[in-house]
Amino acid sequence: MLYRSTRGNCANVSSAEAIKKGLAADGGLFVPEEILHLDNDQILKMSEMGYKERALNILKGYLDDYTSDELKDCVNQAYTAEKFGSEAIAPLHKLYDSVNVLELWHGPTSAFKDMALQILPHFLVKALEKTGEKEEVVILVATSGDTGKAALEGFKDVKGTKIIVFFPNQGVSQVQKMQMITQEGSNVYSIAVNGNFDDAQNGVKRIFSDEDVTTLMHDNGYKFSSANSINWGRLVPQIVYYFSAYADMLKNKEIEIGEKINFVVPTGNFGNILAAYYAMQMGLPVNKLICASNDNNVLTDFINTGIYDRNREFKKTLSPSMDILISSNLERLLYLVTDGNSEMVRNWMNKLKIEGIYTVDPDTKKKIQNVFWAGYSNDNDTLKTIESVYQETGYVLDTHTAVAVDVYDKYVISTSDVTKAVIVSTASPFKFNESVVKAIAGEDAVAGKSEFELFKVLAEKSGLNIPAPLEELERKPVLHSGICDPIDMIDKVKDALGI
Repeated sequence: MLYRSTRGNCANVSSAEAIKKGLAADGGLFVPEEILHLDNDQILKMSEMGYKERALNILKGYLDDYTSDELKDCVNQAYTAEKFGSEAIAPLHKLYDSVNVLELWHGPTSAFKDMALQILPHFLVKALEKTGEKEEVVILVATSGDTGKAALEGFKDVKGTKIIVFFPNQGVSQVQKMQMITQEGSNVYSIAVNGNFDDAQNGVKRIFSDEDVTTLMHDNGYKFSSANSINWGRLVPQIVYYFSAYADMLKNKEIEIGEKINFVVPTGNFGNILAAYYAMQMGLPVNKLICASNDNNVLTDFINTGIYDRNREFKKTLSPSMDILISSNLERLLYLVTDGNSEMVRNWMNKLKIEGIYTVDPDTKKKIQNVFWAGYSNDNDTLKTIESVYQETGYVLDTHTAVAVDVYDKYVISTSDVTKAVIVSTASPFKFNESVVKAIAGEDAVAGKSEFELFKVLAEKSGLNIPAPLEELERKPVLHSGICDPIDMIDKVKDALGI
């Protein structure tokens, strides 16, 4: 399986090269030359498998330059019961008769990014060996919260790599910030940026495209790669948990093989829901993909109108991991629905870069709307959703998953579609405990309390155990205190690498 750029101006490469590079040289994203297909018999067999075996079934087709033993080693090191709390890895929780919650946050950083970032470092190390890479790889990451910690944790002390994470100084939760600035590891750097996520993301893109920096890196034995969801090695493991959720529903006799279901995905950068689209194209029986946004509802507007317009107010919300106005992975969807028309994709991306807005043609818009339905939830509705679900079921949602539940309710009201649905849950409620406690226990319960005191309040109210890595945060020393303006991000990279 070879990989090509969405913008069409690069030679095709192997999966190992695509994972090592992260971003194509022409600024595009790597996509596989073909989409694999699984028939109903193959999907049915997955219901008898554990998560690791399901992962191998998906990964082997897309990463076919890796040997079976290499892939098994990656999977076995990434998805352990010790890291994820059980062999289930991504368990389903029955919320209502026709609605399950897919819990993707049982990993070491309590967020769904662990599902990909626990395995990506193993992919990358093997890619470096397979391609004979002599230079040390520098992983450059912009994060809206969860990716940063998950990437730092995944790559800490990984041989042949360094990782530099930029995060918006005032744009992540206190817990997310503490996770990043206390990160241990001899090869990790965590730096705050005075600005929002898009400022950090644009800064990283500028660094990637700066030829002088690239030359300086090469002269000093370094080369850049990415652990953001633009890296195919991040995206392909995410496909697995959609098949796994369907397989678990088959195993639980909630559905019959071939029966279509809906997936509801809270997303900002469009990577999580794009993985669901790939699964659908591979043969997973999906009726509708419901795209849930917060008040930064650029994706909602795009899916409903065909106009992508980032020229709008950036809003800080209670679901900060979705506070994004430039959804990088949307480029891959546009490539797929235009049957690989790189010229069209290139033109749209240039317009986005220069004008901040582009409009897709009617045919592309129709193809997207045939698959996707989009809605958004404001902060007030998010809190009300957490409260109502807790009162009705005793189940505690984090703020991002609450956005998904609220948007799903709006979808059902709008369409009357009661197809069985899976809500994709992206974070532990303990990562956003102030908002969650406020929703389920009221303002008085949070008044005057620190984030760490609120861990205990939430545990008492919910009956849930505080994830050990979060409980330990308060006692950890701050190891990273760097702050910079977006214009100075390149200098911070040079300082970190000593070049």
